[in-house]
Amino acid sequence: MKNIFSPVYRQDYIQGFSNGLNPYLKIKENQNDAYVFGFNQGRLDYERMNGKVAYGIPKLIVTNKVLEDFLLAGMLGISINDDDYTAFQIDVISKWYQSGIEKYNPRQSSYLLGILEENGIDII
Repeated sequence: MKNIFSPVYRQDYIQGFSNGLNPYLKIKENQNDAYVFGFNQGRLDYERMNGKVAYGIPKLIVTNKVLEDFLLAGMLGISINDDDYTAFQIDVISKWYQSGIEKYNPRQSSYLLGILEENGIDII
């Protein structure tokens, strides 16, 4: 069994994972096990949020950061713009947004909006 805790394994895994998140890249030939495993995990993560690469690459790419923004929008009761997302992506986004709505607290939202406004940050 390979030492999965070694810095070399970790570096190859992370390189493979980051390449797997890019839908325009294909797995390179003759890569070690760590890179291949990382690439496959990265591709699974990408496809979980954006749909299968085989079905086409969407105009906008959904990432964890994008999903967190939609969650926050739901928590603050802010309407969202889902233009240019695919039906698959909208389904994923709506689950995160709905989760935010379930956590919506008008009192907390008004405090946060007040703090943002004091610092010159406008929420559209």
